[in-house]
This record gives sequence, C-alpha cells and structure tokens, in this order.
Amino acid sequence: MSDPIQLEKRGHIAVLTMNNPPANTWTADSLNLLIDIVENLNANKDIFALVLTGQGEKFFSAGADLKAFADGDKANANYLGQLFGQAFSALTAFRGVSIAAMNGYAMGGGLEVAMSCDIRIAEEHAQMALPEATVGLLPCGGGTQNLPWLVGEGWAKRMILCGERVKADKALEIGLVEEVVPTGKSLEKALELAEGACGQSPSAVARCKKLVMSARDGRSHEDGWRMERELFVELFSTEDQREGVNAFLEKRKPEWKNR
Repeated sequence: MSDPIQLEKRGHIAVLTMNNPPANTWTADSLNLLIDIVENLNANKDIFALVLTGQGEKFFSAGADLKAFADGDKANANYLGQLFGQAFSALTAFRGVSIAAMNGYAMGGGLEVAMSCDIRIAEEHAQMALPEATVGLLPCGGGTQNLPWLVGEGWAKRMILCGERVKADKALEIGLVEEVVPTGKSLEKALELAEGACGQSPSAVARCKKLVMSARDGRSHEDGWRMERELFVELFSTEDQREGVNAFLEKRKPEWKNR
C-alpha cells in the first residue's frame, strides 16, 4: 500500500503529495505522517522549500473522512481534533517557504491544510469551503483562525457560518489564494515559486517568515521593529550572510549552506 503522503525531493524542494483516493481525505495515519515529514524536513539543511499537492485531477483534499466521527465518540473526537491541530501547526511552522498547489476541491481540512501553507496557487476548476457546520461539526485544524486573517471577518463568516463555497476566481478576489492558473498547472507554478525561494538565503527566509507570522500575534509596531533589528543582527552569525554579500560583490551566484 502506498504512503498516504508521498514525498519527493527535487533539489532543495520537497514535494508532498496527499495520496488517499478518491478524495485525498485525512486520517490519523496521514496526519501523523505529515508531522513526521515536516519535522524531518526541518532537520534537513538541504531543503529550503515545500510544495503540497493532491493526487489526481479533481481533489486537492476533501478534508476528514466523516466516517471517523459517525459514532459520536468524544475520546476519538478529542484525539483527532488534537491531531489535526498538531499536524497543521507543524506545517505552518515549517522553517522554509511552503506552497499549496491546489489542483482541485479543497474542503474542510483540505482547505485548512492549504491555509497552513505560506502561499496558495489554485487551478481554475478548484472550489473551496469550510462546510463542517453543515454536518454538525466545526473546523478544528485552524480554519476559524486562519480564514478571517486571510479574507476578513465578513467572508470568513459567509464561508463558515453560512456554508458558502467559493470558486477559484472568487478565492483570488477575496485573498484566499494568491494566483489562479489553468487546470493542471498548479504544481508547475508552485515549483516555479519554490525555485525563486531557493534562490534566496534560507537563513534569511526563515527569519523573515518568523517576522511576518509574528504580525498575527497582535504585537505592537515597536515590538515588530525591535524583532526586525534583532534578527537582522542575528544573521551576522550565519555563513549565509557572508556568502550572500560576498557573492553579490563578486558578481557570482551564492551557494547557500542554510547555516
């Protein structure tokens, strides 16, 4: 049996493919596997970026398999709810650039895992929703927190409270995705962006990502500016800082070491 998440390394890029046909639903096994994969990638200094996509042409991911909640068992609900949070938080905390190549429907946990990435590229036929309340549940993989941050409270309420589904063009309009591409082209575009990320210092990118994400914590501008200065100086303890500056001055391509 194939792994529920397939991992392929292309140079400095890790490509993760959700592989649980027909709809690439999440299970305890695949959530635990995602945690393990991201932890291993964080420890691999040769990986600078991550691309997440789904197997097939119709689904990015349809989220959780509802059969897991059919018996109403609270202990099981607690276990899976915690696991969704841990897995998607691990993805959010990936030190490099993470890009979701949304090759189809992204529903429930499928949209939540995409929102756990830094950037989202959607194919023109993709549709997105957080329909948990329709079946008596609620998003537990960060959906109620990440969606309003990306699209604002109004659209978050339309999607979560009213069960509204959005197509790719509307998702682009409201800021849920960064780009819409033709069918079959999301992985290509995601890899293009990932290559761009790999051209930058991974040491600098990790710190830039930390600063951007810190804006969600409600820090004051003064705290943000202080963190900027501190992390700027911290870069001078890395090999990548010296390599980047000297490569520019010597008019050559830098060779990043991620240290």
